[in-house]
Amino acid sequence: MIMKGQKISDRYQIIKSIGEGGMANVYLAYDTILDRNVAIKLLRGDLASDEKFVRRFQREALSASSLNHPNIVEVYDVGEDSGNYYIVMEYIEGKHLKDLLKKRGKLTTSEVVDIMLQITDGMSVAHDSYIIHRDIKPQNIMILENGLVKITDFGIAMAMNATQLTQTNSVMGSVHYLPPEQANGKGASLQSDIYSMGVVMYELLTGKLPFRGDNAVEIALKHLKEPMPDIKEELPNLPNSICNIILKATAKNPKNRYADAREMHEDLKTCMNDERAKEAKITFKYPENNFEDTKVTKMLKETKKESEGEEQIAKQITKNDLKKQNKLLIILASIFTGLVVIITCLIVLIPVITTEKEATVPDVTNLTIQEAIVKLQEAGFIVNDEQMEQPSSEIEEGKVIKTNPAANSKRTRNTAITLFVSVGDDQIAIENYVGKNYLEVKGYLEALGIKVFIEKKEVENYEDAVEGEIIEQSVKEGEKLSSGDEITFYTPNINKYPDFTDGSYTLEEIEKFCTENGLTLNKKEVVTDEYEEGTILSQSRKKGDTIRSGVTLTIEYAVGASPQEECDDLAKELGQC
Repeated sequence: MIMKGQKISDRYQIIKSIGEGGMANVYLAYDTILDRNVAIKLLRGDLASDEKFVRRFQREALSASSLNHPNIVEVYDVGEDSGNYYIVMEYIEGKHLKDLLKKRGKLTTSEVVDIMLQITDGMSVAHDSYIIHRDIKPQNIMILENGLVKITDFGIAMAMNATQLTQTNSVMGSVHYLPPEQANGKGASLQSDIYSMGVVMYELLTGKLPFRGDNAVEIALKHLKEPMPDIKEELPNLPNSICNIILKATAKNPKNRYADAREMHEDLKTCMNDERAKEAKITFKYPENNFEDTKVTKMLKETKKESEGEEQIAKQITKNDLKKQNKLLIILASIFTGLVVIITCLIVLIPVITTEKEATVPDVTNLTIQEAIVKLQEAGFIVNDEQMEQPSSEIEEGKVIKTNPAANSKRTRNTAITLFVSVGDDQIAIENYVGKNYLEVKGYLEALGIKVFIEKKEVENYEDAVEGEIIEQSVKEGEKLSSGDEITFYTPNINKYPDFTDGSYTLEEIEKFCTENGLTLNKKEVVTDEYEEGTILSQSRKKGDTIRSGVTLTIEYAVGASPQEECDDLAKELGQC
Protein backbone atom coordinates (compact mmCIF):
# COMPACT_ATOMS: atom_id res chain seq x y z
CA MET A 1 0.00 0.00 0.00
CA ILE A 2 1.44 3.37 -1.05
CA MET A 3 0.96 6.04 1.61
CA LYS A 4 0.94 9.85 1.44
CA GLY A 5 4.45 11.17 2.05
CA GLN A 6 6.12 7.90 0.99
CA LYS A 7 9.11 8.25 -1.35
CA ILE A 8 9.56 6.09 -4.43
CA SER A 9 13.22 5.43 -5.31
CA ASP A 10 14.16 8.06 -2.69
CA ARG A 11 13.05 10.73 -5.18
CA TYR A 12 9.31 10.86 -5.90
CA GLN A 13 7.31 11.86 -2.80
CA ILE A 14 3.67 10.76 -2.96
CA ILE A 15 1.20 13.63 -2.49
CA LYS A 16 -2.13 11.88 -3.11
CA SER A 17 -3.93 9.22 -5.15
CA ILE A 18 -5.49 10.62 -8.32
CA GLY A 19 -6.82 7.48 -10.01
CA GLU A 20 -7.15 3.71 -10.04
CA GLY A 21 -7.34 1.34 -12.99
CA GLY A 22 -7.18 -2.29 -13.91
CA MET A 23 -3.46 -2.06 -14.70
CA ALA A 24 -2.09 0.68 -12.47
CA ASN A 25 -2.74 3.09 -9.65
CA VAL A 26 -1.95 6.73 -10.37
CA TYR A 27 -0.51 9.15 -7.84
CA LEU A 28 0.37 12.82 -7.82
CA ALA A 29 3.97 13.01 -6.64
CA TYR A 30 6.69 15.60 -6.13
CA ASP A 31 10.04 15.14 -7.87
CA THR A 32 12.47 16.22 -5.16
CA ILE A 33 15.41 16.44 -7.59
CA LEU A 34 13.87 18.49 -10.42
CA ASP A 35 11.46 20.40 -8.14
CA ARG A 36 8.24 19.67 -10.02
CA ASN A 37 5.00 17.73 -9.69
CA VAL A 38 4.72 14.50 -11.68
CA ALA A 39 2.19 11.72 -12.20
CA ILE A 40 3.50 8.31 -11.18
CA LYS A 41 1.81 5.06 -12.23
CA LEU A 42 2.51 1.93 -10.23
CA LEU A 43 1.69 -1.43 -11.79
CA ARG A 44 -0.69 -3.46 -9.69
CA GLY A 45 -1.87 -7.01 -9.19
CA ASP A 46 -0.72 -9.86 -11.40
CA LEU A 47 0.97 -7.48 -13.86
CA ALA A 48 3.66 -6.53 -11.34
CA SER A 49 4.37 -10.22 -10.67
CA ASP A 50 4.46 -11.17 -14.35
CA GLU A 51 8.15 -10.89 -15.19
CA LYS A 52 7.57 -11.15 -18.94
CA PHE A 53 5.09 -8.28 -18.84
CA VAL A 54 7.33 -6.15 -16.61
CA ARG A 55 10.29 -6.55 -18.98
CA ARG A 56 8.17 -5.60 -21.95
CA PHE A 57 6.57 -2.73 -20.03
CA GLN A 58 9.97 -1.26 -19.18
CA ARG A 59 11.26 -1.65 -22.73
CA GLU A 60 8.15 -0.11 -24.31
CA ALA A 61 7.90 2.71 -21.75
CA LEU A 62 11.52 3.67 -22.38
CA SER A 63 10.75 3.65 -26.10
CA ALA A 64 7.73 5.90 -25.49
CA SER A 65 9.94 8.30 -23.51
CA SER A 66 11.63 9.23 -26.80
CA LEU A 67 8.38 10.72 -28.12
CA ASN A 68 8.36 14.52 -27.91
CA HIS A 69 5.11 16.19 -29.00
CA PRO A 70 2.66 18.67 -27.38
CA ASN A 71 -0.19 16.15 -27.76
CA ILE A 72 1.62 13.26 -26.06
CA VAL A 73 2.07 13.07 -22.29
CA GLU A 74 5.83 13.04 -21.72
CA VAL A 75 7.38 9.99 -20.05
CA TYR A 76 10.15 11.05 -17.67
CA ASP A 77 11.33 7.89 -15.96
CA VAL A 78 10.74 4.14 -15.60
CA GLY A 79 11.94 2.03 -12.70
CA GLU A 80 11.38 -0.33 -9.79
CA ASP A 81 11.48 0.20 -6.04
CA SER A 82 11.00 -2.65 -3.56
CA GLY A 83 8.95 -4.64 -6.05
CA ASN A 84 6.89 -1.62 -7.15
CA TYR A 85 7.25 -1.07 -10.90
CA TYR A 86 6.50 2.48 -11.90
CA ILE A 87 6.43 4.95 -14.75
CA VAL A 88 6.85 8.69 -14.13
CA MET A 89 5.05 11.07 -16.46
CA GLU A 90 4.20 14.69 -17.01
CA TYR A 91 1.40 15.74 -14.62
CA ILE A 92 -1.62 17.03 -16.50
CA GLU A 93 -4.49 18.94 -14.86
CA GLY A 94 -7.36 17.98 -17.13
CA LYS A 95 -10.10 15.43 -17.68
CA HIS A 96 -10.41 12.30 -19.81
CA LEU A 97 -12.49 12.52 -22.99
CA LYS A 98 -14.72 9.81 -21.48
CA ASP A 99 -15.51 12.14 -18.56
CA LEU A 100 -16.25 14.96 -21.00
CA LEU A 101 -18.65 12.69 -22.94
CA LYS A 102 -20.43 11.71 -19.73
CA LYS A 103 -20.94 15.39 -18.95
CA ARG A 104 -21.81 16.63 -22.45
CA GLY A 105 -23.37 13.55 -24.07
CA LYS A 106 -21.73 14.31 -27.41
CA LEU A 107 -19.55 17.04 -28.89
CA THR A 108 -20.03 19.43 -31.80
CA THR A 109 -18.57 18.62 -35.20
CA SER A 110 -15.99 21.41 -35.03
CA GLU A 111 -14.91 20.30 -31.54
CA VAL A 112 -14.49 16.71 -32.70
CA VAL A 113 -12.47 17.70 -35.77
CA ASP A 114 -10.18 19.86 -33.60
CA ILE A 115 -9.67 17.02 -31.08
CA MET A 116 -9.02 14.45 -33.82
CA LEU A 117 -6.54 16.78 -35.54
CA GLN A 118 -4.58 16.94 -32.29
CA ILE A 119 -4.78 13.18 -31.68
CA THR A 120 -3.63 12.31 -35.21
CA ASP A 121 -0.89 14.96 -35.04
CA GLY A 122 0.51 13.37 -31.88
CA MET A 123 0.11 9.83 -33.21
CA SER A 124 1.92 10.88 -36.42
CA VAL A 125 5.10 11.33 -34.41
CA ALA A 126 4.65 7.89 -32.85
CA HIS A 127 3.90 6.24 -36.20
CA ASP A 128 6.92 7.95 -37.78
CA SER A 129 9.00 5.99 -35.25
CA TYR A 130 6.83 2.91 -35.82
CA ILE A 131 5.56 3.02 -32.26
CA ILE A 132 2.04 1.59 -31.98
CA HIS A 133 -0.15 2.66 -29.05
CA ARG A 134 -2.48 -0.39 -29.24
CA ASP A 135 -5.06 1.04 -26.82
CA ILE A 136 -6.44 4.30 -28.20
CA LYS A 137 -9.69 5.10 -26.35
CA PRO A 138 -11.26 8.17 -24.67
CA GLN A 139 -10.02 6.95 -21.27
CA ASN A 140 -6.43 7.32 -22.55
CA ILE A 141 -6.92 10.82 -23.98
CA MET A 142 -6.94 13.89 -21.74
CA ILE A 143 -8.13 17.39 -22.56
CA LEU A 144 -7.00 20.52 -20.73
CA GLU A 145 -9.13 23.58 -20.01
CA ASN A 146 -7.51 25.43 -22.92
CA GLY A 147 -8.53 22.63 -25.32
CA LEU A 148 -5.10 21.01 -25.62
CA VAL A 149 -5.34 17.24 -26.06
CA LYS A 150 -2.82 14.81 -24.50
CA ILE A 151 -2.50 11.09 -25.37
CA THR A 152 -1.54 8.99 -22.34
CA ASP A 153 -0.51 5.44 -21.39
CA PHE A 154 1.91 4.72 -24.25
CA GLY A 155 4.15 2.53 -22.08
CA ILE A 156 1.38 0.46 -20.51
CA ALA A 157 -0.71 0.18 -23.68
CA MET A 158 2.21 -1.08 -25.76
CA ALA A 159 3.09 -3.69 -23.15
CA MET A 160 -0.46 -5.05 -22.80
CA ASN A 161 -1.51 -8.03 -24.86
CA ALA A 162 -4.68 -6.61 -26.36
CA THR A 163 -5.82 -9.95 -27.76
CA GLN A 164 -6.73 -11.32 -24.34
CA LEU A 165 -10.52 -11.08 -24.42
CA THR A 166 -11.04 -11.48 -20.68
CA GLN A 167 -13.81 -9.68 -18.91
CA THR A 168 -11.70 -7.44 -16.71
CA ASN A 169 -12.72 -3.79 -16.48
CA SER A 170 -9.69 -2.63 -18.44
CA VAL A 171 -10.16 -5.04 -21.33
CA MET A 172 -13.93 -4.56 -21.43
CA GLY A 173 -13.19 -0.85 -21.85
CA SER A 174 -10.64 -1.50 -24.58
CA VAL A 175 -12.64 -4.06 -26.57
CA HIS A 176 -15.08 -1.35 -27.70
CA TYR A 177 -12.20 0.12 -29.74
CA LEU A 178 -10.55 -3.18 -30.72
CA PRO A 179 -9.54 -3.55 -34.41
CA PRO A 180 -10.86 -6.71 -36.17
CA GLU A 181 -7.37 -8.09 -36.79
CA GLN A 182 -6.56 -7.96 -33.07
CA ALA A 183 -9.94 -9.47 -32.19
CA ASN A 184 -8.95 -12.34 -34.48
CA GLY A 185 -5.64 -12.87 -32.66
CA LYS A 186 -3.35 -11.23 -35.21
CA GLY A 187 -0.61 -8.72 -34.39
CA ALA A 188 -1.19 -4.98 -34.21
CA SER A 189 0.01 -2.56 -36.89
CA LEU A 190 -0.14 1.20 -37.48
CA GLN A 191 -3.56 0.63 -39.05
CA SER A 192 -4.77 -0.86 -35.74
CA ASP A 193 -4.39 2.57 -34.10
CA ILE A 194 -6.23 4.10 -37.08
CA TYR A 195 -9.26 1.83 -36.46
CA SER A 196 -9.38 2.79 -32.76
CA MET A 197 -9.18 6.50 -33.66
CA GLY A 198 -12.08 6.05 -36.08
CA VAL A 199 -14.22 4.48 -33.33
CA VAL A 200 -13.27 7.30 -30.94
CA MET A 201 -14.31 9.88 -33.59
CA TYR A 202 -17.67 8.10 -34.04
CA GLU A 203 -18.26 8.10 -30.28
CA LEU A 204 -17.34 11.78 -29.84
CA LEU A 205 -19.80 12.80 -32.58
CA THR A 206 -22.73 10.57 -31.57
CA GLY A 207 -22.15 10.00 -27.86
CA LYS A 208 -22.59 6.27 -28.53
CA LEU A 209 -20.35 3.27 -29.10
CA PRO A 210 -20.79 1.59 -32.50
CA PHE A 211 -20.92 -1.95 -31.05
CA ARG A 212 -22.30 -3.20 -27.74
CA GLY A 213 -22.67 -6.63 -26.18
CA ASP A 214 -23.05 -8.57 -22.95
CA ASN A 215 -19.39 -9.61 -22.86
CA ALA A 216 -16.04 -8.87 -24.48
CA VAL A 217 -16.26 -11.80 -26.91
CA GLU A 218 -19.62 -10.66 -28.29
CA ILE A 219 -18.34 -7.12 -28.85
CA ALA A 220 -15.13 -8.40 -30.49
CA LEU A 221 -17.18 -10.59 -32.83
CA LYS A 222 -19.22 -7.57 -33.91
CA HIS A 223 -16.04 -5.63 -34.68
CA LEU A 224 -14.94 -8.61 -36.75
CA LYS A 225 -18.13 -9.28 -38.74
CA GLU A 226 -20.70 -6.48 -38.52
CA PRO A 227 -20.49 -3.35 -40.70
CA MET A 228 -19.93 0.00 -39.00
CA PRO A 229 -23.30 1.65 -38.18
CA ASP A 230 -24.24 4.44 -40.59
CA ILE A 231 -23.47 7.65 -38.70
CA LYS A 232 -25.91 9.51 -40.98
CA GLU A 233 -28.76 7.82 -39.08
CA GLU A 234 -27.58 9.61 -35.94
CA LEU A 235 -26.43 12.85 -37.61
CA PRO A 236 -28.23 13.35 -40.97
CA ASN A 237 -26.57 16.74 -41.60
CA LEU A 238 -23.03 15.56 -41.02
CA PRO A 239 -20.76 16.43 -44.01
CA ASN A 240 -19.99 13.45 -46.25
CA SER A 241 -16.28 14.16 -45.89
CA ILE A 242 -16.41 13.36 -42.15
CA CYS A 243 -18.52 10.25 -42.77
CA ASN A 244 -15.89 9.07 -45.24
CA ILE A 245 -13.05 9.64 -42.75
CA ILE A 246 -14.81 7.43 -40.19
CA LEU A 247 -15.60 4.77 -42.82
CA LYS A 248 -12.01 4.67 -44.06
CA ALA A 249 -10.53 4.63 -40.55
CA THR A 250 -12.84 1.79 -39.39
CA ALA A 251 -12.56 -0.41 -42.48
CA LYS A 252 -12.47 -4.12 -41.52
CA ASN A 253 -9.55 -4.75 -43.85
CA PRO A 254 -6.44 -2.81 -42.70
CA LYS A 255 -5.45 -2.32 -46.37
CA ASN A 256 -8.51 -0.11 -46.84
CA ARG A 257 -7.60 2.18 -43.93
CA TYR A 258 -5.23 5.14 -43.82
CA ALA A 259 -1.58 4.07 -44.04
CA ASP A 260 -0.77 5.89 -40.80
CA ALA A 261 -1.91 8.72 -38.51
CA ARG A 262 -0.26 11.38 -40.68
CA GLU A 263 -2.39 10.45 -43.71
CA MET A 264 -5.55 10.61 -41.56
CA HIS A 265 -4.39 13.98 -40.17
CA GLU A 266 -3.99 15.43 -43.67
CA ASP A 267 -7.52 14.28 -44.59
CA LEU A 268 -8.95 15.87 -41.42
CA LYS A 269 -7.36 19.22 -42.30
CA THR A 270 -9.78 19.82 -45.20
CA CYS A 271 -12.86 17.88 -44.05
CA MET A 272 -14.74 21.07 -43.03
CA ASN A 273 -14.24 22.73 -46.44
CA ASP A 274 -17.54 23.50 -48.19
CA GLU A 275 -16.51 21.74 -51.41
CA ARG A 276 -16.12 18.43 -49.54
CA ALA A 277 -19.49 18.52 -47.73
CA LYS A 278 -21.26 16.49 -50.44
CA GLU A 279 -18.43 14.35 -51.76
CA ALA A 280 -19.22 10.82 -52.96
CA LYS A 281 -19.24 7.96 -50.44
CA ILE A 282 -15.89 6.19 -50.27
CA THR A 283 -15.46 2.78 -51.94
CA PHE A 284 -12.87 0.20 -50.88
CA LYS A 285 -10.24 -1.31 -53.14
CA TYR A 286 -9.85 -4.54 -51.14
CA PRO A 287 -12.56 -6.96 -49.89
CA GLU A 288 -13.79 -6.23 -46.36
CA ASN A 289 -15.05 -9.62 -45.16
CA ASN A 290 -11.89 -11.71 -45.48
CA PHE A 291 -11.30 -12.57 -41.82
CA GLU A 292 -11.43 -16.01 -40.33
CA ASP A 293 -13.34 -15.71 -37.07
CA THR A 294 -12.44 -19.15 -35.74
CA LYS A 295 -10.76 -17.85 -32.59
CA VAL A 296 -13.56 -15.52 -31.49
CA THR A 297 -16.32 -17.90 -32.61
CA LYS A 298 -14.76 -20.75 -30.65
CA MET A 299 -14.61 -18.59 -27.52
CA LEU A 300 -18.23 -17.52 -28.00
CA LYS A 301 -19.38 -21.13 -28.47
CA GLU A 302 -17.56 -22.18 -25.31
CA THR A 303 -19.27 -19.36 -23.42
CA LYS A 304 -22.69 -20.46 -24.71
CA LYS A 305 -21.93 -24.13 -24.01
CA GLU A 306 -21.06 -23.33 -20.41
CA SER A 307 -24.32 -21.40 -20.05
CA GLU A 308 -26.37 -24.24 -21.59
CA GLY A 309 -24.63 -26.75 -19.32
CA GLU A 310 -25.58 -24.76 -16.24
CA GLU A 311 -29.23 -24.63 -17.37
CA GLN A 312 -29.27 -28.40 -17.99
CA ILE A 313 -27.90 -29.12 -14.52
CA ALA A 314 -30.58 -26.90 -13.00
CA LYS A 315 -33.33 -28.78 -14.87
CA GLN A 316 -31.93 -32.15 -13.82
CA ILE A 317 -31.88 -31.16 -10.16
CA THR A 318 -35.55 -30.17 -10.27
CA LYS A 319 -36.43 -33.66 -11.61
CA ASN A 320 -34.56 -35.57 -8.89
CA ASP A 321 -36.48 -36.79 -5.87
CA LEU A 322 -35.61 -35.81 -2.31
CA LYS A 323 -33.60 -38.98 -1.76
CA LYS A 324 -31.29 -38.30 -4.73
CA GLN A 325 -30.89 -34.70 -3.63
CA ASN A 326 -29.81 -35.83 -0.17
CA LYS A 327 -27.34 -38.26 -1.70
CA LEU A 328 -25.95 -35.49 -3.86
CA LEU A 329 -25.62 -33.21 -0.86
CA ILE A 330 -23.67 -35.92 1.01
CA ILE A 331 -21.31 -36.34 -1.95
CA LEU A 332 -20.85 -32.57 -2.26
CA ALA A 333 -20.21 -32.26 1.48
CA SER A 334 -17.55 -34.98 1.25
CA ILE A 335 -15.89 -33.22 -1.68
CA PHE A 336 -16.01 -29.91 0.16
CA THR A 337 -14.47 -31.46 3.27
CA GLY A 338 -11.71 -33.00 1.17
CA LEU A 339 -11.01 -29.66 -0.49
CA VAL A 340 -10.76 -27.94 2.90
CA VAL A 341 -8.19 -30.52 4.02
CA ILE A 342 -6.17 -30.14 0.80
CA ILE A 343 -6.25 -26.32 0.92
CA THR A 344 -5.20 -26.34 4.59
CA CYS A 345 -2.25 -28.57 3.75
CA LEU A 346 -1.27 -26.32 0.87
CA ILE A 347 -1.43 -23.22 3.08
CA VAL A 348 0.91 -24.88 5.54
CA LEU A 349 3.27 -26.43 2.98
CA ILE A 350 3.56 -23.70 0.32
CA PRO A 351 5.46 -21.19 2.53
CA VAL A 352 7.89 -23.95 3.48
CA ILE A 353 8.41 -24.97 -0.16
CA THR A 354 8.73 -21.41 -1.48
CA THR A 355 11.01 -20.33 1.34
CA GLU A 356 13.41 -23.06 0.41
CA LYS A 357 13.45 -21.92 -3.24
CA GLU A 358 13.70 -18.18 -2.56
CA ALA A 359 16.99 -16.30 -2.58
CA THR A 360 18.18 -12.73 -2.06
CA VAL A 361 19.12 -10.80 -5.18
CA PRO A 362 22.78 -9.81 -4.68
CA ASP A 363 23.93 -6.20 -5.05
CA VAL A 364 26.03 -5.99 -8.23
CA THR A 365 26.29 -2.20 -8.40
CA ASN A 366 29.60 -0.95 -9.86
CA LEU A 367 30.51 -4.40 -11.22
CA THR A 368 31.22 -5.08 -14.88
CA ILE A 369 28.50 -6.90 -16.81
CA GLN A 370 30.47 -10.16 -16.76
CA GLU A 371 31.20 -9.89 -13.02
CA ALA A 372 27.52 -9.18 -12.33
CA ILE A 373 26.37 -12.16 -14.42
CA VAL A 374 28.69 -14.54 -12.55
CA LYS A 375 27.57 -13.26 -9.15
CA LEU A 376 23.87 -13.47 -10.01
CA GLN A 377 24.18 -16.96 -11.50
CA GLU A 378 26.05 -18.17 -8.44
CA ALA A 379 23.11 -16.93 -6.35
CA GLY A 380 20.75 -19.06 -8.46
CA PHE A 381 19.31 -16.45 -10.84
CA ILE A 382 19.09 -16.17 -14.62
CA VAL A 383 20.38 -12.99 -16.30
CA ASN A 384 18.52 -11.57 -19.29
CA ASP A 385 20.57 -11.30 -22.47
CA GLU A 386 19.23 -7.79 -23.08
CA GLN A 387 20.49 -5.06 -20.77
CA MET A 388 18.89 -1.66 -20.17
CA GLU A 389 21.14 1.36 -20.71
CA GLN A 390 20.96 4.48 -18.52
CA PRO A 391 23.12 7.59 -18.13
CA SER A 392 24.86 8.04 -14.77
CA SER A 393 27.20 10.67 -13.39
CA GLU A 394 28.20 8.34 -10.52
CA ILE A 395 28.69 4.92 -12.16
CA GLU A 396 31.48 4.41 -14.70
CA GLU A 397 30.45 3.62 -18.27
CA GLY A 398 29.97 -0.11 -18.85
CA LYS A 399 29.32 -0.95 -15.19
CA VAL A 400 26.05 -1.94 -13.54
CA ILE A 401 23.87 0.79 -11.99
CA LYS A 402 21.12 -1.46 -10.58
CA THR A 403 19.10 -4.59 -11.25
CA ASN A 404 15.46 -5.42 -11.75
CA PRO A 405 14.28 -6.95 -9.42
CA ALA A 406 16.20 -4.71 -7.03
CA ALA A 407 19.18 -5.77 -4.97
CA ASN A 408 18.42 -7.43 -1.61
CA SER A 409 14.84 -8.27 -2.62
CA LYS A 410 13.60 -11.84 -2.20
CA ARG A 411 12.90 -13.75 -5.41
CA THR A 412 12.41 -17.37 -6.43
CA ARG A 413 15.53 -19.05 -7.75
CA ASN A 414 15.81 -19.01 -11.58
CA THR A 415 14.04 -15.62 -11.66
CA ALA A 416 15.25 -13.58 -14.67
CA ILE A 417 17.25 -10.50 -13.66
CA THR A 418 17.68 -7.44 -15.90
CA LEU A 419 20.87 -5.40 -15.61
CA PHE A 420 20.81 -1.60 -15.90
CA VAL A 421 24.17 -0.58 -17.35
CA SER A 422 25.73 2.90 -17.27
CA VAL A 423 26.39 4.65 -20.57
CA GLY A 424 28.39 7.32 -18.77
CA ASP A 425 27.69 10.89 -17.76
CA ASP A 426 25.08 12.50 -20.02
CA GLN A 427 25.68 15.97 -18.59
CA ILE A 428 26.54 18.71 -21.05
CA ALA A 429 29.36 21.19 -20.36
CA ILE A 430 28.02 24.67 -21.08
CA GLU A 431 30.18 26.90 -23.26
CA ASN A 432 30.38 30.67 -23.51
CA TYR A 433 27.66 31.39 -26.09
CA VAL A 434 27.85 35.20 -25.89
CA GLY A 435 28.09 36.68 -29.39
CA LYS A 436 26.37 33.72 -31.06
CA ASN A 437 22.89 33.71 -32.58
CA TYR A 438 20.39 32.38 -30.04
CA LEU A 439 18.49 30.29 -32.64
CA GLU A 440 21.56 28.21 -33.46
CA VAL A 441 22.45 27.63 -29.78
CA LYS A 442 18.83 27.00 -28.78
CA GLY A 443 18.41 24.30 -31.43
CA TYR A 444 21.65 22.57 -30.43
CA LEU A 445 20.88 22.49 -26.69
CA GLU A 446 17.23 21.50 -27.09
CA ALA A 447 18.31 18.54 -29.21
CA LEU A 448 20.28 17.42 -26.13
CA GLY A 449 17.22 17.77 -23.88
CA ILE A 450 18.07 21.15 -22.30
CA LYS A 451 15.15 23.58 -21.85
CA VAL A 452 16.12 26.95 -23.35
CA PHE A 453 14.43 30.28 -22.57
CA ILE A 454 15.04 33.59 -24.36
CA GLU A 455 14.57 37.01 -22.72
CA LYS A 456 15.11 40.56 -23.98
CA LYS A 457 17.47 42.86 -22.08
CA GLU A 458 18.10 46.60 -22.33
CA VAL A 459 21.48 47.68 -23.74
CA GLU A 460 23.17 51.08 -23.75
CA ASN A 461 24.45 51.13 -27.33
CA TYR A 462 21.45 49.62 -29.02
CA GLU A 463 22.57 50.90 -32.43
CA ASP A 464 25.61 48.61 -32.23
CA ALA A 465 23.58 45.64 -30.98
CA VAL A 466 22.76 42.74 -33.31
CA GLU A 467 19.24 41.33 -33.39
CA GLY A 468 19.15 37.78 -31.94
CA GLU A 469 22.72 37.83 -30.64
CA ILE A 470 23.28 36.43 -27.16
CA ILE A 471 24.63 39.09 -24.79
CA GLU A 472 24.36 37.16 -21.51
CA GLN A 473 23.56 33.65 -20.22
CA SER A 474 22.18 32.39 -16.89
CA VAL A 475 24.54 29.39 -16.62
CA LYS A 476 28.25 30.09 -16.52
CA GLU A 477 30.78 28.57 -18.90
CA GLY A 478 32.03 25.19 -17.68
CA GLU A 479 28.96 24.32 -15.59
CA LYS A 480 27.18 21.08 -16.48
CA LEU A 481 23.50 20.52 -17.22
CA SER A 482 21.51 17.32 -17.61
CA SER A 483 18.55 16.59 -19.85
CA GLY A 484 15.55 18.51 -18.48
CA ASP A 485 17.63 21.31 -16.92
CA GLU A 486 17.06 24.94 -17.90
CA ILE A 487 19.18 27.81 -19.24
CA THR A 488 18.17 31.38 -20.13
CA PHE A 489 19.81 33.46 -22.84
CA TYR A 490 19.46 37.25 -23.02
CA THR A 491 19.32 39.09 -26.33
CA PRO A 492 19.39 42.89 -26.84
CA ASN A 493 16.12 44.79 -26.81
CA ILE A 494 16.58 46.93 -29.88
CA ASN A 495 12.90 47.77 -30.30
CA LYS A 496 13.42 51.57 -30.34
CA TYR A 497 11.62 54.59 -31.79
CA PRO A 498 12.92 55.59 -35.24
CA ASP A 499 13.13 59.16 -36.55
CA PHE A 500 9.70 59.72 -38.10
CA THR A 501 10.71 63.21 -39.29
CA ASP A 502 13.42 62.03 -41.68
CA GLY A 503 10.96 62.03 -44.57
CA SER A 504 10.79 58.25 -45.02
CA TYR A 505 7.57 57.67 -43.02
CA THR A 506 4.00 58.34 -44.13
CA LEU A 507 1.08 58.86 -41.76
CA GLU A 508 -0.30 55.42 -42.68
CA GLU A 509 3.04 53.76 -41.87
CA ILE A 510 3.14 55.43 -38.44
CA GLU A 511 -0.43 54.25 -37.74
CA LYS A 512 0.60 50.69 -38.62
CA PHE A 513 3.73 51.01 -36.45
CA CYS A 514 1.62 52.07 -33.44
CA THR A 515 -0.84 49.21 -33.95
CA GLU A 516 1.93 46.61 -34.11
CA ASN A 517 3.61 47.94 -30.96
CA GLY A 518 0.49 48.60 -28.87
CA LEU A 519 0.84 52.40 -28.90
CA THR A 520 -1.88 55.04 -28.83
CA LEU A 521 -1.40 57.55 -31.67
CA ASN A 522 -2.33 61.22 -31.14
CA LYS A 523 -2.27 63.13 -34.44
CA LYS A 524 -2.07 66.94 -34.61
CA GLU A 525 -2.50 68.95 -37.82
CA VAL A 526 -0.27 71.95 -38.50
CA VAL A 527 -1.55 74.25 -41.24
CA THR A 528 1.43 75.45 -43.26
CA ASP A 529 2.53 76.18 -46.81
CA GLU A 530 6.19 75.58 -46.03
CA TYR A 531 5.99 71.78 -46.13
CA GLU A 532 4.32 69.30 -48.41
CA GLU A 533 1.04 68.02 -47.04
CA GLY A 534 1.49 64.89 -44.87
CA THR A 535 5.08 65.72 -43.91
CA ILE A 536 5.86 64.64 -40.32
CA LEU A 537 7.00 67.71 -38.43
CA SER A 538 7.63 66.42 -34.91
CA GLN A 539 7.25 63.41 -32.57
CA SER A 540 6.77 63.29 -28.79
CA ARG A 541 9.02 60.22 -28.34
CA LYS A 542 12.66 60.74 -29.21
CA LYS A 543 14.57 58.60 -31.65
CA GLY A 544 16.26 55.79 -29.68
CA ASP A 545 13.75 55.73 -26.81
CA THR A 546 12.66 52.21 -25.85
CA ILE A 547 9.21 51.27 -27.10
CA ARG A 548 6.78 50.27 -24.35
CA SER A 549 3.24 49.22 -25.20
CA GLY A 550 0.33 51.24 -23.79
CA VAL A 551 1.92 54.70 -24.03
CA THR A 552 0.84 57.57 -26.30
CA LEU A 553 2.85 58.82 -29.27
CA THR A 554 1.99 62.32 -30.47
CA ILE A 555 3.01 63.47 -33.92
CA GLU A 556 2.49 66.74 -35.78
CA TYR A 557 2.07 66.66 -39.54
CA ALA A 558 1.63 69.34 -42.20
CA VAL A 559 -1.68 70.15 -43.90
CA GLY A 560 -2.15 72.88 -46.54
CA ALA A 561 -4.57 75.79 -46.19
CA SER A 562 -8.05 75.14 -47.57
CA PRO A 563 -9.08 76.77 -50.94
CA GLN A 564 -11.63 78.97 -49.15
CA GLU A 565 -9.00 80.30 -46.78
CA GLU A 566 -6.69 81.10 -49.75
CA CYS A 567 -9.53 82.95 -51.51
CA ASP A 568 -10.28 84.97 -48.43
CA ASP A 569 -6.62 86.00 -48.08
CA LEU A 570 -6.47 87.08 -51.75
CA ALA A 571 -9.65 89.06 -51.39
CA LYS A 572 -8.18 90.80 -48.40
CA GLU A 573 -5.07 91.82 -50.41
CA LEU A 574 -7.23 93.24 -53.23
CA GLY A 575 -9.38 95.06 -50.78
CA GLN A 576 -12.44 93.12 -51.84
CA CYS A 577 -13.38 91.88 -48.34
